[in-house]
Amino acid sequence: MKYMGSKNRIAKHILPIMLAERETKQWWIEPFVGGANMIDKVTGNRMGADINPYLIEALIAIRDCVSDLPKTNKEFTEDCYKQLIKSDDYKYKGYAGFAFSYGGKWLGGWRRDRLGKRDYVAESYKNALKQSPLLQGVRFVKESYLDLQIPDNSLIYCDPPYEGTTKYKDRFDHADFWQWCRDKAKEGHTVFISGYNAPDDFECIWQKEIVSSLTKNTGEKRAVEKLFRYKA
Repeated sequence: MKYMGSKNRIAKHILPIMLAERETKQWWIEPFVGGANMIDKVTGNRMGADINPYLIEALIAIRDCVSDLPKTNKEFTEDCYKQLIKSDDYKYKGYAGFAFSYGGKWLGGWRRDRLGKRDYVAESYKNALKQSPLLQGVRFVKESYLDLQIPDNSLIYCDPPYEGTTKYKDRFDHADFWQWCRDKAKEGHTVFISGYNAPDDFECIWQKEIVSSLTKNTGEKRAVEKLFRYKA
């Protein structure tokens, strides 16, 4: 699913690094599952979580009832989208609120191209059809990373909100997050974190310059995506 800050473009680079350290039957945990564009490329025991209940609702809809989702912009129009913002009546608000929004940002405005010719509802449905089989067996949880119950000896991949980028709905305490990562590593979990920067006690094990859509500035912005892990 299209989602702000998706790691779909770099999955082919960072997944092999993490999977090389994954043990047989070890749980793959994503506390910030986003559009599930990383977890859908992993097999075995998987759990994806997010504090936004609409995001988890969207992913469950793609996993369990993809054929019921809107298929064209005749079925779900811009007027439907405007009503969606004001109401919770629509059954698949979570899916529509992300899939049909500009940049995959939650209720961030109806997706459109300059000429108005692209059918983004149809494109989203096509993507959902492709992703649905890959999400079978994934356990999705509406939970903050702080409260997430993680099986022993799991591999945890974190893609948290980045500092200095587009603001997310809820305030995010980065200091608390990095301490949580330290604690989980000391508990015996294997912890990887995507980001632009990290505290000094985390090492960068991969990096690549990419075009980012998350910065505050308008226009094209290049940033260096990095993958970190706790040194100790």
